[in-house]
Amino acid sequence: MSATFQPLSGIRVIELSHMIMGPSCGMFLAFLGAEVIKVEPPEGDKTRHLTGMGRGFFPTFNRGKKSVQLDLKSEPGLQALNKLLATADVLVENFRDQTLAKMGLDPDRLRKKFPGLIIASCKGFLHGPYENRTAMDEVVQMMTGMAHMTGPTGRPLRIGSSANDIMGGLFGALSVLGALIQRDKDGQGHQIRIGLFENCLLLVAQHMVQFDIEGTEAPPMPEREFSWPVYDIFLTKDNRQIFVGAVTEGQWVKLCQILDLKEFLDDPGLQTRMDQIDARSRTLPVIEAAIAERLFDDLVAEFEAAGLPFSPVLRPAEMYDDRHVNRPGGLLTSELPEGGRFRAPGLPVELDGNAVNGAGVDLPSAGEHTVEVLHALELTPAQIQAASGLTESGTA
Repeated sequence: MSATFQPLSGIRVIELSHMIMGPSCGMFLAFLGAEVIKVEPPEGDKTRHLTGMGRGFFPTFNRGKKSVQLDLKSEPGLQALNKLLATADVLVENFRDQTLAKMGLDPDRLRKKFPGLIIASCKGFLHGPYENRTAMDEVVQMMTGMAHMTGPTGRPLRIGSSANDIMGGLFGALSVLGALIQRDKDGQGHQIRIGLFENCLLLVAQHMVQFDIEGTEAPPMPEREFSWPVYDIFLTKDNRQIFVGAVTEGQWVKLCQILDLKEFLDDPGLQTRMDQIDARSRTLPVIEAAIAERLFDDLVAEFEAAGLPFSPVLRPAEMYDDRHVNRPGGLLTSELPEGGRFRAPGLPVELDGNAVNGAGVDLPSAGEHTVEVLHALELTPAQIQAASGLTESGTA
């Protein structure tokens, strides 16, 4: 079962952004029912044309939006944008501050012109010494210590997804929701600035706090000091990797019973969690050998029945074959403007026990809604053509 959850129905969002952070903010708002109008340049958002690891950027984070093409380097394009903003509740942008100011779109001027507008600015940094620096996900991961914590000593590594950009977009959407509620109380628009760096800083906060309290630095995750008796990856008899955890005395007992390790259960030196942690150097090789004698599917069945934390070690592409991912509502199917379809997750929440579906998840073609949206603003065909920077044939 799925539920249509559109609490933002009737809210109009104008999105001036590309890549991931800003678009993900707009996507989350679209999933909650807002009308999100993505403003693209005459040549279209450059993210549309990325290949390789960037191929999934535009399709994933621009689902459920409308597309309007405007030439913001021209006066007609800026005039059309201002007409559009006059009808909007929210502006999501990720331009450099200086670029916005040159176009007359800096937040201070926008708030004077549109006092009810909520402006969500997705930036690299909040105001401070670094506010004008260029930031990317990899940059802030290196700056905050996230990369240090992810790779082994001397080999900092970024994590394997654009987690900061996506989470930054989520903080943007969360702040927009708060600002909409506040606007209902005070009748005023508000300016929000979301920092990619500060987002990543929050993700490493637990390691900062450990140092602040204890004066000790956590080692990188590949070399971490274990707080659990078993928290490791093993290889089964049929050569499959499996992560297994035993983090309580009860889970330790269940694991030993499943693996027929009676000698561990009878060992007086392995009766408390700290005993078991301190003995990892001698217990793990035995556990590794026991798991190597068992078939993957058999272990999975027993671990699941016993309530042990475990997982196969999988690749993202394998998620399309996962039975839980394929539960009703687990994947949403979107239409590509050039033809074809793709499947991607929606909001990771349920409403009253049902998966949440937004108003739509298809991708717009570049400028698909230009005429529709600008005509509603009472622009003439000639004005629309001048504002969009497109010829009658639709080319830039």
